[in-house]
Amino acid sequence: MEETAVRFPLSLGEILDLASRMGGDKMPPPDPPEAVSVQISGLASLEDAVPGDLSFFSNPKYLRAAQKTAAAAVIVPSEFSERLHVPVIRHENPSLAFAYISEALTPPALPPAPGVHPSAVVDSGAMIDPSVSIGPFAVVSRGAIIGKRSVIGANTYIGENSRLGEDCTLYPSVTVRERCVLGDRVILHCGCVIGADGFGYEFNDGRHVKIRQSGGVIIGNDVEIGANSTIDRARFGNTRIGDGTKIDNLVQIAHNVVIGRGCILVAGAMIAGSTRLGDFVTLGGQVGVAGHLSIGNRVMVGAQSGVSKNVPDGVILFGSPAEPMREAKRKLAHIGLLGRLYERVKVLETKLGLR
Repeated sequence: MEETAVRFPLSLGEILDLASRMGGDKMPPPDPPEAVSVQISGLASLEDAVPGDLSFFSNPKYLRAAQKTAAAAVIVPSEFSERLHVPVIRHENPSLAFAYISEALTPPALPPAPGVHPSAVVDSGAMIDPSVSIGPFAVVSRGAIIGKRSVIGANTYIGENSRLGEDCTLYPSVTVRERCVLGDRVILHCGCVIGADGFGYEFNDGRHVKIRQSGGVIIGNDVEIGANSTIDRARFGNTRIGDGTKIDNLVQIAHNVVIGRGCILVAGAMIAGSTRLGDFVTLGGQVGVAGHLSIGNRVMVGAQSGVSKNVPDGVILFGSPAEPMREAKRKLAHIGLLGRLYERVKVLETKLGLR
């Protein structure tokens, strides 16, 4: 059963008051001020908005859409100087302000009631706080520990001697294998696998010999990991994910990788074994990082780049192999000129009798 959402329509002033309470900071008044009485009946993107909707503008590429939108009002950046035909609310971060408004108007579903579903299998040697909720057909193995108010979704597996902190949410069909540790407020989305064997083999006598992966995985507090992402257990020691790191869907993190605090790993990123990422690193979609590398703090890597060397702090990379963004863009620009350069060389060769 879900909480009852706030009922539309609401005045723009009422919505800004709700968002102020949600975000903890007072939302600025609209421009013009009398727009507080404008009636809002929904939330929508600039392109999809119909009369009565509230929208937001933060990316310059959508300026045309903002100028043509049918929305009743638009949240814009504080420094926004263009004129729109609708009231605006100026905010230093329009996307964040819109997120507060959306959260205030659409409360999340109520958490499931504490208790163990009759179809779940919980070993007698597991330690489960009474406030925990365990869904249908979940399995909790011997020696597992699950902290207060955590939620274990249907068909989820918790391996032997794994530990979950407080207020964790594991959505359906998550696997946490043996000897893995999750901090507090960790969110694992559907199909996530924590602690699968690292990909370790030695070629000997004509065959690939499997190397035992005897380590574990340690995930810090406030980490969120997307659907069908995989974090492999270490060959020895632990694969580690730092506090506050957010990992998108379909990300692969290999054995003995160490990821710092507050990192962002976007869909399809892949990190090979024993590589270390510093704090607040951002990897774009489908970035590949080779093994045994050191990536510094606050490094940013553009989508589909391939990182093959150590990277110092604060560098922005792009390309495959990845290199500083400015250099990569310069080379791409030169590639775009090759067709005309070829035609010029062909003309010169013809004049010189070389063709």
